[in-house]
Amino acid sequence: MSTIELAGVTRWYGTVVAVNDVSMTIGPGVTGLLGPNGAGKSTLLHMIGGFLAPSRGTVTVGGASPWHNPDIYRTLGLVPERESVYAALTGTEFVRSTAKLHKLPDVGAATARAIAMVDLAGAADRRISTYSKGMRQRIKVAAAMVHDPAILLLDEPFNGMDPRQRLQMMDLLDKLGAQGRTILFSSHILEEVERLSGTIQVVVAGRLAASGDFRAIRRLMTSRPHVFGVRSSDDRLLGATLLGRPAVTGVELTAKGLQVRASDYGAFCRELAVLARKHDIRLLELLPSDESLESVFAYLLAS
Repeated sequence: MSTIELAGVTRWYGTVVAVNDVSMTIGPGVTGLLGPNGAGKSTLLHMIGGFLAPSRGTVTVGGASPWHNPDIYRTLGLVPERESVYAALTGTEFVRSTAKLHKLPDVGAATARAIAMVDLAGAADRRISTYSKGMRQRIKVAAAMVHDPAILLLDEPFNGMDPRQRLQMMDLLDKLGAQGRTILFSSHILEEVERLSGTIQVVVAGRLAASGDFRAIRRLMTSRPHVFGVRSSDDRLLGATLLGRPAVTGVELTAKGLQVRASDYGAFCRELAVLARKHDIRLLELLPSDESLESVFAYLLAS
C-alpha cells in the first residue's frame, strides 16, 4: 500500500506555527505540493519522511507512522532540497553507498540502473564536486530510487536544472507515477506543477488552501479579481469611462494614476484599449499589481 495520509497535522517550533491543521490523502500518481517559499512545504515533507514528529495530528505512510520507524525507508525514497551529497565521491560511489545501506542483493546492478534512470551514466565516474547543481539534483534522485521505492518524496527537485534537464526529470517522474508509484514533489513554481500534476495540494502560511484537480484550481486562480495600476494622458476621464463597465468592480484615482479592480482579466484589458481609443486617451502604463505568487495563494486561502 503506497498511500500517504495526514489527519489534522500541526507542527510548531516554540511560538511559530509552521503547519496548521493540515489533512490530505495522497495516492499513486504524481501530486504537486504547491506554495510560496516559507509556506510549510518542507516541514510537511519532513514529517511524511519521518524526520519530524507532528506536534498534533497523525501522519501515516503505507498505513504506518514514519516517526521513529526505520522500516518505512524500505518503501520510501526522499530527495531533500538541501545539498545532501558527498562531493568527494563519484556519482557511482554515492549511489552505491545508498544501495549498500539498503542491503540490496545486487548492489552493482541496482546502482547502474538508478544512474541510468536519471541519464547520468556518462558522468557516473566523475566526482560530484565537478557536477552542476542540476546534475547533483539528479544524482540525489538516483540515490533515492536505488531500492525501487513505491513512494518518492522530492523537495523542490527542479532547482538548478537547465531546461533540458528539467524536461528529462519531468518525463521520469511522469513514468514513475504511471507505474503506480506515489510521487509527491514540492514547488513554488506554478508551471512545474501544471506540467506534471493532475492533482495538487496548495499550501499557504502553513495551511491547506486548496486541494484537488489542477485544472479546477487553475481556473480558480485565473478567475480571481485582479488589481491593475494604470497611467494615461487623462486619468480622470479614463477612470470615469471605466466606472460601470461589466469587467470593472472598482476605480480609485491616486497620485500615481488609477488603481482598477477587475473581475475578468482578459475582458478588462480588451475594454481598456477600446475605451482609450474611443476617448482619444493615450495609455502610458498598465501593470498588474497583484500578480505575485503570494497574492494568488492568498486569494485561494481566503476563498
